[in-house]
Amino acid sequence: MKHILIIDDDTELCELLQEFFSAEKISSESVNDGISGLDKIKNSEFDLVVLDVMLPEMNGLDVLKEIRKFSKIPVIMLTAKGDEIDRILGLELGADDYIPKPFSPRELVARIKAVFRRLEINTSSPKENFKIDLNGVILDSSTKVVSKEGQNIPLTEVEFSLLEQLMHSAGNVVERQDLAIKVLGRKLTYDDRSLDVHISNLRKKLGKNQSGNDLIKTIRGIGYLYVKPEN
Repeated sequence: MKHILIIDDDTELCELLQEFFSAEKISSESVNDGISGLDKIKNSEFDLVVLDVMLPEMNGLDVLKEIRKFSKIPVIMLTAKGDEIDRILGLELGADDYIPKPFSPRELVARIKAVFRRLEINTSSPKENFKIDLNGVILDSSTKVVSKEGQNIPLTEVEFSLLEQLMHSAGNVVERQDLAIKVLGRKLTYDDRSLDVHISNLRKKLGKNQSGNDLIKTIRGIGYLYVKPEN
């Protein structure tokens, strides 16, 4: 049985989620401040963390920053509706996904199961190690390292998976829904911008090609394309 930690100062929400998780055969614990949450993660075994941004003692973004210093545990952020800055920062710091408040517990469970599906696919289907070198960007599947012009580019696991998919199909458009299913483990809803935020962060980290253009192009209404080398 999967075991989840909820870090949120809304005690009623924590109780509601724990009841809902139990009905879905997911065990869970909850704490109501950031410092206690960080301590729990350091001293207990969890499969995933549901982390609110607005927390007493230590806010959720700082908690996430500390988590990523010692753990790759999946994290889903709870953000205020319409607060795009917190979403972008959360994903940049290594959150796997986010869901804006107020939300349906059923939708949160769907997001959690999608993360677990992605992890199970990655662990149960080991790939042959390979390197891809395009436009000066080198992706090494064996070490999960991406570098450009000799400098390592720190990517989150989701960003690495996105880049891997796009570089494999360099010169061809990869549809948004295909990327979402392969990388996020789920389909996107009409107002879900999580994939776009991951792509935007990835584009900034990769920088430009020799002509000063983005390495990842957005093909409006369809998806994304990793640009093939000009020569």
